[in-house]
Amino acid sequence: MRCLSIFLCLWLMFSCNAQIKKPGLLINKDDNTLLWQISGNGLQKPSYLFGTFHLMCKDDVQFSEQLKTAVGNAAIVYMELDMDDPALMLSGMTMMTMKGGKKLTDFYSKEEYKKIELFFKDSLGAPLSFLQTIKPFMLVALLYPKMMPCKSVSGVEEELMKLAKTQKKEIKGLETMELQAAVFDSIPYEEQAKELLKSIDSMDLNKKNFDTMIRVYKSQRLSAIEALFNKSELGMQNHEDILLDRRNINWVEQLGAILKTENVFIAVGAGHLVGKNGLITLLRKKGYKVLPLQNR
Repeated sequence: MRCLSIFLCLWLMFSCNAQIKKPGLLINKDDNTLLWQISGNGLQKPSYLFGTFHLMCKDDVQFSEQLKTAVGNAAIVYMELDMDDPALMLSGMTMMTMKGGKKLTDFYSKEEYKKIELFFKDSLGAPLSFLQTIKPFMLVALLYPKMMPCKSVSGVEEELMKLAKTQKKEIKGLETMELQAAVFDSIPYEEQAKELLKSIDSMDLNKKNFDTMIRVYKSQRLSAIEALFNKSELGMQNHEDILLDRRNINWVEQLGAILKTENVFIAVGAGHLVGKNGLITLLRKKGYKVLPLQNR
C-alpha cells in the first residue's frame, strides 16, 4: 500500500569518480550512490542495500545494470512491506481508518472543512463524504500525484517488484501493514489534520518541494538527501524518531539474523539510509562492511 509510506520520501549529481574493480560489482570510491554492498562480519556472500523513492513519474524509474545484477545475486528481496502479498491491499484498507470512531469533521471548523471538501471534489474528483474516517496522513498521500508533472506515476518499489518477479525472486517484508499503521497512529490525528489543510493551502510550494526531492533522489547524493531532513518547511522533524530511527533500529536487529542465513537485496525508502541513525551507519556499527556501489 503505497500511501502508508509515501511520506517517508520527504527524507531523501551522482558523482562517479575513480572506480575500483573488484570481483562481481563495481565499488564506488565516493559515497554518492543509492546502492550499497553489505559484507564482512562472517557473511559468506554479500547482501545489498538500496534506497527507494515511493512515488515518481514512471518514465523516471530506471534501474542500472549494476542494480539488476545485485538483485540477481540475492536469494530474496526484502522491502518495507511484502509487496506481493495478496492480502496486503485488504489489510491496508482496514488500517487506514482512524481509531475511536473519529471523523474528519472532528478536527476542522466549518470553513476549513468546506475548503478541503471543495479541493477533493474539484481537484481529485473524490467526494470527501466517502473518506470521513480515513487518517488525514493517508489523504495527504492522495495529493502527491497532483504535484507531479506526469500522468503515469509509479513507485521504485513497484517497478523493483516487477524486476524481482522476472528474476523469480521471493519478496518479503521487514514490517507488517499493522506495524506501519501503528506508526501513523502514534502521530496525533489533530496534527495530521493540520498537515492535510496545510498541504492544500500550499500546493504550489509543495510542487516545488516535491520536484526538489525528485531531483535530489535522482542525483544520488546522500549528503543532499540527508539535508532535506532538516528543511523546516517539510515539517517532519518532530516525527523523525517515529518514522525513521526506531524502525531502522528494528530492521537492523532483524537483519542480524537474516544476513547470517541468506544473502538478500534490501530496498527501503532512501531516507532510511542516511544520518547517524541510518541503516548504513547502524550496520557498520554492528561490524559489517557497507560499501558504495556504482549505480548509473
